[in-house]
Amino acid sequence: MHRNLLTSILDNDFYKFTMQQGVIRLFPYAKARYQFINRGGHAFPPGFAQALREAVNGMAELQLRREEKHFLQRTCPYLDPVYLDFLEGYRYNPEEVHIEQKGSELLVRAEGLWYRTILWEVPLMSLICELYYQLADPARENDEEVMRRTKEKIEKYRALGVTVAEFGTRRRHSYAVHRVVMRALKEYGTGAFIGSSNVHMAMLHQTKPIGTHAHEWFMFHAARYGFKMSNALGLEHWVQVYRGDLGIALSDTYTTDVFFRQFDKMFSKLFDGVRHDSGDPLLFADKVIAHYQQMGIDPRSKTIIFSDGLNYEKVARIAEHCRHRIGMSFGIGTNLTNDAGPTAMNIVIKMTEACPQNGEWTPVVKLSDEPGKYTGSEKMIHLAKTILEID
Repeated sequence: MHRNLLTSILDNDFYKFTMQQGVIRLFPYAKARYQFINRGGHAFPPGFAQALREAVNGMAELQLRREEKHFLQRTCPYLDPVYLDFLEGYRYNPEEVHIEQKGSELLVRAEGLWYRTILWEVPLMSLICELYYQLADPARENDEEVMRRTKEKIEKYRALGVTVAEFGTRRRHSYAVHRVVMRALKEYGTGAFIGSSNVHMAMLHQTKPIGTHAHEWFMFHAARYGFKMSNALGLEHWVQVYRGDLGIALSDTYTTDVFFRQFDKMFSKLFDGVRHDSGDPLLFADKVIAHYQQMGIDPRSKTIIFSDGLNYEKVARIAEHCRHRIGMSFGIGTNLTNDAGPTAMNIVIKMTEACPQNGEWTPVVKLSDEPGKYTGSEKMIHLAKTILEID
């Protein structure tokens, strides 16, 4: 019943593949550890770990198919032939994932070479969600109702005059619901729907895979080079690999204020814009606009991608605030792919430690603009705040 819930190696977020190419090129000996964090305190039913183990074991059979490779060659010319050949030969190794259950508590960890383990986070999260609903909360709305809700949402976004990408793989209700949502977005979203963070879904629906990098890119750089250098070198290395492509920078790994201290005129001109992922979006927009103006750059030539727990009301408020002041687009996740009846899960999987080449394991932290979203040990969070002079 639970084996092979995933049918494509591309059923993952695009930024995992773009970061993987960067890691292979720059940090081939680095190792990483990831851990499941149950933010919502969900109680997992008996036998859950076994079901997840079987599903993870089934992932060893996934491999890049010829038509998938051709899609990447056509759509993503910045993924080089060497990387695509690597991906063709890549196989998930289930031994990299440790799964345990104590009563209703689920423990999941992944460890190994970073260029390999980087692909685990997103499919593991989507498997945890799908199996949870199968085993604990099986009833959901039928496909027609999911289609109707999605159609209603994308039509409202179109009426707002904004563009929307689907960012919902990690906490989707299920693969089946994700497919229905994508069908509705593609069918009814002309002019508003611009793509998906999920490469498999983008290919199935002939739309654009969207994404650049995630917090772990900068978290690793802090482990390797120190907190003071993590943003600047993270951006520098991104430019080294992508030469101007994939130009949306993630700004809140160590708070936006710290990020903009290092987002100098060169980076500000070179990157197309920034992504908002925590904290007050209107305050963030004002900071970004002020930063570009200070650099002598017209903010209207740049874009903010908003992606933090969005729904229609939030998007409408942000759009009204930003219109005619700066470019904007919206990445909407759980509100699209997990609005099928049961309550959406609140879970994450985060890098917890990194081991740079020939180095020691170093705990990593994320200090987003919302203190509640901090991840990492209290000792390391305190150290990072002291070094970066964060109150």
